[in-house]
Formats: sequence, C-alpha cells, structure tokens
Amino acid sequence: MEKITVEVDISNGLNAFSVVGLGDRSVEEAKDRISAAIKNTGFVSPKQKNQKVIISLAPADIRKEGPSFDLAMAMAYLACAGDIDFEYENILFLGELSLNGQVSRVHGILPILTQAAEKGFTTAFIPRSNYDEASLAQNIIIYAVSSLREVIEHISRIIKLEPVQPRKNSFYMTTNHEHDISYIRGNESAKRALEIAAAGCHNIILYGPPGTGKTMLAQSLISIMPPLTYEQAVEVTSIHSIARTLPNGLIDTPPFRAPHHTASPISILGGGQNLHPGEITLAHRGILFLDEFPEFDRQVIEALRQPLEDKVVTISRARGSVTFPAQCILVASMNPCRCGKERDRGCTCSIRNIEQYKKKISAAILDRIDMWVHVNKVDYQKLSSKHPEGESPELIRDRIKGARSLQTERFQNMASEKSSKKYFNSEMTAQDIDSCITLDEDARRILTISAEKLGISGRAYHRVIKVAQTIADLDKSNSISKNHILEALQYRQKIS
Repeated sequence: MEKITVEVDISNGLNAFSVVGLGDRSVEEAKDRISAAIKNTGFVSPKQKNQKVIISLAPADIRKEGPSFDLAMAMAYLACAGDIDFEYENILFLGELSLNGQVSRVHGILPILTQAAEKGFTTAFIPRSNYDEASLAQNIIIYAVSSLREVIEHISRIIKLEPVQPRKNSFYMTTNHEHDISYIRGNESAKRALEIAAAGCHNIILYGPPGTGKTMLAQSLISIMPPLTYEQAVEVTSIHSIARTLPNGLIDTPPFRAPHHTASPISILGGGQNLHPGEITLAHRGILFLDEFPEFDRQVIEALRQPLEDKVVTISRARGSVTFPAQCILVASMNPCRCGKERDRGCTCSIRNIEQYKKKISAAILDRIDMWVHVNKVDYQKLSSKHPEGESPELIRDRIKGARSLQTERFQNMASEKSSKKYFNSEMTAQDIDSCITLDEDARRILTISAEKLGISGRAYHRVIKVAQTIADLDKSNSISKNHILEALQYRQKIS
C-alpha cells in the first residue's frame, strides 16, 4: 500500500479546478464535492474565485480509487489558500465529503491505518462512522470526526476532540447461534469429525443421501468455533473492510460464507477489474461452505487446488498481482449421485452418469480433502426428541481451544522462523512433521501397512498424520498412538 501525498497549486487566472494523478471517476468528481463542502463550512468556494487550482495525488503513476481522498484534498486546499494554518507533516486525513461538509464513511480504514502507523504517521482523522473499525488500529493517534468543520476547529484549537480509544485485546464469542450442534439428532460420528476439523482447521466433505442433515451439520460448525484472537480479528476486519462487506461494527467471530453453486471462479477466488477478494478470502479464519460440491463449475473446483494447499490465493492480471489470505476450513457436501439416492436404495442413475458425477471432483482435489464423513439417515425416534442431544457447544469449544493452544505452543517452539507463524496442524509441511511430530512404534507400523494397502499418495499420507495429531491434541496426548492413527484413517475413505 503506497503513501499518497496531496499537493495543491493555486495561481491567478480564469477559474479552473482540476484533480490529476490517475484518479478514477469518483476522484475526478471530488472537486465538486470539495467546493460545496468548503462553501457550506463557511469559507469561500474555490469555484467563486478567479484562480486556477490544481490538486495532484502523488505518485502519479499509481491508480487512485474511491472518495476517501476528499478530506485530505479539502484540507490541503484550505492550507494552500491561507484559510487555515497547521503543521500537516505525518497527519493522515481520510473521509468522503458530502455537499454540506459532513464526513462520510469510507472502506478499508483499518488496513490503511495499520500501514500509516508503519510508515511513520502519528495522527489520523477519520469519519466518525468508522470509529469501531479504527479502534483496532494501534500505534497512531486517531480522531473520529463528523464534519470538515470539526477537523478545522480541532486543528485551530477552537475545540479539543478526544482520540479514539483502542479496543482491548479480548473478544467474546456469541453463544446465540441459529444452528446449535447440540440440537442435531444422531450422526455422532459426523459431529466428532466436525470437532476434529475445527480443532486442526482440516478440510472436510460430508456425503450421503439428501435429507440426512449434511447442510445442518455444516452450518452448526460455527457454534463450536473458538472466538477470534485480536490478531485474527484485525485480519478479518481488514479483509471485509476492503471488500466492502464489513457490517456496522467489528468482525470478532469466525466468518461463515456459503456461496451458491452457480458462483463464478472470480467470485470464489477473487479478481475482477479492481482485484477484489473472493469468497475463499472472505472466509479467512472461518468456514467456506460449498453445498452440492459437484454442482459447482469444474473450473471453480479445480481452481481451489492452490489456495487449499498454500492457504493463500494469488490473483495475477494485466493491471497487477495481489495475494490474498485464504486460511479457512473448507466444508463441502455432496450426494452419492445426481439423483441423490444410494445404489441399494432406489437410485435410477446409470453407472456412466454416476461416474461422470464423481469425476467432477478430480483426484488432485480429493487429495486436498483431509476428512471424508458419511452422513446416515437418523432414527425417527431421535428426531421426535424435544431436548438437545449430546454435549453442549461450550464444552466442545473448550476442547477445541485446548487443542489449538497445544498447536500454538508447538509451532512457537519450532526453530524455523517461518514455521512459528503457523497456527494449525493442517498448515504443517513434511519438514514440520519430521521435526515436531512423534508417532509411537505401533502407530507408525499401522500407518505404513495401511498406506500400502490403500495405495494413498504421499500428500494423503502426511494428511493422515496431521489429522491424527489433531486427534492426539484433543486427547492431550504427547504422541500419536495407534488409536489416533486408526481414527484418522477412517476419514480417508472415498465415495462408494
């Protein structure tokens, strides 16, 4: 993110007002907003003087987008015209100006403030409506203002604004979820698999006939996800702020994204004219749910290869290249075939149609799925129960938080600086597995024999170890035992 400097030149002559510096349409139109805002704040409008005004946004070879430069351009003009006098070094102004001089909300405040602090800015003026988002920023004094007049009066020492109070590094998980895992009847094995997936951030596929609760299970996963840490909340809030999907407030719980199967590759991975993040990035630190997985376009499914493996997605276009984070849990659901029924329960699909349906998901994608879970039909007596079944989300969440704490401690103790930035077992490389994972002799022997019989790939072999390590972490075990390997192996089964 580049530092943009606003420069103003005023000279005598016929009235002219221009904004240069490779700005888009909204930047070019700023001169009308600025003129009206300055006039309605009590100063003489630039358009009422016989003068030529040039506002330059430097550097000139970087494209500028959006109305967030309005406040900075207005303050720079007033200072150049001699209407106000202030020390403008290391001060950042952000905000869109309305015609009456009010400062309106803009997008991308948090990442801009974070970069500004790193580049040496000491003070920032931002719209009051961005207060909550700005409270996550650190190492910079921030003033939230509602109008251009407030900024001028504060700088002129007519009034004294109170700076934005930084948000404390603590977050609390919302307990009121629409889909509570304790209210799901039956499918205890699927619930167990979701717990493992949440603990180690493992990708998971739920498959089985329609109506067995695959979608409900996926939606209930959010009820057992631990709250975001401060660093994670800053990441997620920044992403949604840039993508213009930030609600009024902060994102302090893991996001849940569920795009329709007609979604395009650009909407899932990101890109477009302005290189915006896609659904897999909007699900960062949360869940990306792809219902009816084989119904997605094959190009979309295959494009998931790199982000599922590297946890980032790089978008390259003629205008530039950008890398977005994509650390999320992929939860997908699918039926045995297009009609949805299993072979022994009335399926009318031909063998050829079934094979075509399965081939929508290539072996490369299958290899990147850590866990496969079959979801069975639930007994009607369990469905008629009016009371929650199984453990409460709070109890499961506590186990997951304990397992994640062990993972954090493990990665912090690793010698490699790069490895210390990892958070979950699913992020481990083969080198990480060799250096910090301990398998007892029985576990190693069973894994070797099973790998040979099942014919699994090298990537799948390491994924079994990662899942087994997460199971061991949930059990608070210092090493991977035979039982951990056996449970992890059962999640490697394919569609029958």
